[in-house]
Amino acid sequence: MPAKAADPVLTYKLNPRPPALKLPALACDSHVHVFGPATRFAYAPTRNFTPVDAPKETLFALHRKLGIGRCVIVQSAIHGFDNRVVEDAMAAGQGRYLGVALVPANVADAELRRLAAAGFRAVRFNFMKHLAATASMDDILALTHRLKAAGLHLQVHFESSMVHSLAAALSRSAVPVVIDHIGRVDAALGAGHADFAALHALLKNPLFLVKVSGIDRIDPHPPYAHGVALARTLVQSYPDRCLWGTDWPHPNHTHVPDDGELVDALAGIAPTPKLLEQLLVHNPQRLYRFTE
Repeated sequence: MPAKAADPVLTYKLNPRPPALKLPALACDSHVHVFGPATRFAYAPTRNFTPVDAPKETLFALHRKLGIGRCVIVQSAIHGFDNRVVEDAMAAGQGRYLGVALVPANVADAELRRLAAAGFRAVRFNFMKHLAATASMDDILALTHRLKAAGLHLQVHFESSMVHSLAAALSRSAVPVVIDHIGRVDAALGAGHADFAALHALLKNPLFLVKVSGIDRIDPHPPYAHGVALARTLVQSYPDRCLWGTDWPHPNHTHVPDDGELVDALAGIAPTPKLLEQLLVHNPQRLYRFTE
């Protein structure tokens, strides 16, 4: 259902507090979005809400404040399959900002090659109730062979209970698979819950990586102690296959988190300098292949 054009939603704090934690050089925010400006990059008519513009200039200023030197921008359903808003931000980011695209499963090989040349490193598919599915798993698995040829990987976003049904299929992917937001588990249920246990077991397969972003999505109560605990479990168990991001500007959320607080939570997620640098610098570099 198209969103109402009026009454846009502010999803991010205009003045987040400066974090106390000093991040390592070239720290990467591996999951953000950009919205608009709508006067230049139209919002998709199929979007489920209308956001306040969150353009690249605001994102760049936020990263300067947080001490972040690299970034991966994920195309949002707000803009649908029109990836120009991310391409524009990547061009302005001068090699320090790369992207994840949204595409239909029948996207042409030439378009995949063009996206890769523009700085995209993956394509993303959603399996969330609030976002319309755009492809079947069979179609996505077939696409992964073409992604491999283009030098792209697969990123997936799913409801926590779907880890049980999707695990076997995703294990047949021809390219690495990045799982968003700690698999969207309910952090209050703890590490022993079946959904988190299945996610943890799935990561034993070196094909998979996980974003320990979204502690504020799986635990809606700042300072997100339950979310931090699960993220730390994954980072300590799989230090070479975890990525982190703020998820700015926080669309489809229960509340508006403070990005400075999310950065400071890294002290609990990656509690040693070695783990922190692995999470923020080495893992993103290996997967996304930054050139700057």
